[in-house]
Amino acid sequence: MHKSLSTPKDCWSLTAKQILETAANIVAERFVREGTFSNPQSTKAFLSFKLNQHEREVFAVMLLDSQHQLIAFRELFFGTIDCASVYPREVVKAVLETNAAAVIFAHNHPSGSPEPSQADRKITERLVAALQTIDVPVLDHIVIGQDCISFAERGWL
Repeated sequence: MHKSLSTPKDCWSLTAKQILETAANIVAERFVREGTFSNPQSTKAFLSFKLNQHEREVFAVMLLDSQHQLIAFRELFFGTIDCASVYPREVVKAVLETNAAAVIFAHNHPSGSPEPSQADRKITERLVAALQTIDVPVLDHIVIGQDCISFAERGWL
C-alpha cells in the first residue's frame, strides 16, 4: 500500500531520496564485493550519495576493518543548516562497538560549498587525538557539497 502524498513535489522529493539511497547502497555493495574504501574518488562517490540529500548538516563515520572494507556507515550527529555538534566520546563508542580498525569521517554542507571551516578542522584534530588513544587511524575526513573536499588529499591528516 502506498503512502498518499499531498503534492507532486513531495512525491518527487521522496523518489529522489529513495534513488540516492539505493545508489549509495549499490556503491557500498560493490565495494564490499570488489575491494576497499582506499580510493578517494570511490569514497567520495559513496559519501555524496549518502549525505548530499540532507537539508541539514549531518556528520557520519565509515567504520572500516583492517582491510579498509566497510563494517558500517553511521550518521552520528544531526545539526542545523550550517553546523552540527560532534562529540568525540560518541565516535569512540561507535568504533569500539563495531571493533573498527580505521575510520573515515564525512559531513555535508547543505549550502553547497564544500570548503572546510576552521571548526571542521578543529573537531577533526580532536577526533584524531581521541582515536589515537585506542590505536584507530583516521584515514580521511571528506566534506560533501556541490563537490567533495578530502582532508587527506590536502595533507591535513
